[in-house]
Amino acid sequence: MAGLEAIRYERGKLEVLDQLRLPHEFVYDQVSTCEEAFDCIKSMRVRGAPAIAIVAALALAVELFHRKDGAKTKDETLKFINARLDYLKGSRPTAVDLSNAIKLLKTKSQDAALASSTAEQETQCANIRQAYIEAAEKILEDDHTTNLAIGRYGAEYLRRQHEPATTPTDEKEQSRFYTTSPPGTQGLPPRTYRKLSVLTHCNTGSLATSGHGTALGIIRSLHKMNYLDHAYCTETRPYNQGSRLTAFELVYEKIPATLITDSMVGALFARKKEEMNISAVVVGADRVARNGDTANKIGTYSLAVLAKAHGIKFVVAAPTTSIDLETPSGASIKIEDRAKTELTQISGAVVDANGQVDVTKTARVAIADQRIDVWNPSFDVTPAEYIDAIITERGEVVRSAKGTFDFKTIMPERWKAQVKEGSDEGQATQLSQVSSNGLQTPSSSVLSEESVMQFQMEHI
Repeated sequence: MAGLEAIRYERGKLEVLDQLRLPHEFVYDQVSTCEEAFDCIKSMRVRGAPAIAIVAALALAVELFHRKDGAKTKDETLKFINARLDYLKGSRPTAVDLSNAIKLLKTKSQDAALASSTAEQETQCANIRQAYIEAAEKILEDDHTTNLAIGRYGAEYLRRQHEPATTPTDEKEQSRFYTTSPPGTQGLPPRTYRKLSVLTHCNTGSLATSGHGTALGIIRSLHKMNYLDHAYCTETRPYNQGSRLTAFELVYEKIPATLITDSMVGALFARKKEEMNISAVVVGADRVARNGDTANKIGTYSLAVLAKAHGIKFVVAAPTTSIDLETPSGASIKIEDRAKTELTQISGAVVDANGQVDVTKTARVAIADQRIDVWNPSFDVTPAEYIDAIITERGEVVRSAKGTFDFKTIMPERWKAQVKEGSDEGQATQLSQVSSNGLQTPSSSVLSEESVMQFQMEHI
């Protein structure tokens, strides 16, 4: 296995890794219709905000490549595209990446229809199909670049939170320290720092994106840059994305890691914070409201409260496509409720009498009284006041002294188009970007948002 890929694509063919079979089996399902993509998303065989948007976009690209629209005019082609995208939106209404992808793809298709100068109807239809396919493929292409940028910015943000070690390091402990020039110093003598440990929730890695990941991408970057001591991952009940997927990715990447239950986090912080230098909780985001309130996997809010109580940074890793400027606060975010059986039943590979996993046999077992009532929201909303920083592919946005976030500087064009003037007066942005040498630099406002962000998936 050359690398972890949730999505395999070549023009006209899409395969999606069935993540419900992980970590014991690698099975790719062929997705050739929007109905199959809808089912993949709804059943959580594919998950993660960026991956969901990519699969939805590419499924329709496959249909159009094979001319399943059956359109004879450009109006019929546009009608088909819009209807199919509206259908796909219902697979995960919470995911703003999916909504943003749909808006972009509709716009690109409409632009292609308006730009077509030929009178030949068949050619007009072909031009629209081609424009859609190229736009969908661009979403996939840009996602990986975005994730690498988030990883780098996040790792550097966390590095800057630490002071150099003030006591000599024990020779036996050398591996738990690193030496580098202090942030913002240009050539001053290097200093020694204690490596940091972090905790993450759910799965935000290669399996949730086109590769590298968002929150888990920051952990990957920390490890690659030799800043990381240890990673902790929660099992993430009730669907166990942490134990099934994140633990698998960490083991695969040979990143030092420990799995804990969701209910052990408070004890971990109380007992291991100083010993392991636990410095941050790093999570992804399904949707970030304009004020910074963040919807993410259920349990995220609890982690934020615990982090604040223990003086630990709480960091959200999100591409700018996950920031919903049209939603003023978390109170407006729709939260999906899922089936009660996710709490009362569980499936998995059978373990034989010798303790060996038999991947050829699976079983579903009851873990609760099946008569009990169940409340099973997929997500919760973490108030902005509990979040220290939101890391995007364009840099970090930190909470202001007033306890607010302002994304105007990193998304000026979207802000102008989507936010009513004066609706967020008083919010202060504290944005810094980190250059390749780790220095803080002002936001590059001279760069066109279109050039950097134009659906740079832009999820993860």
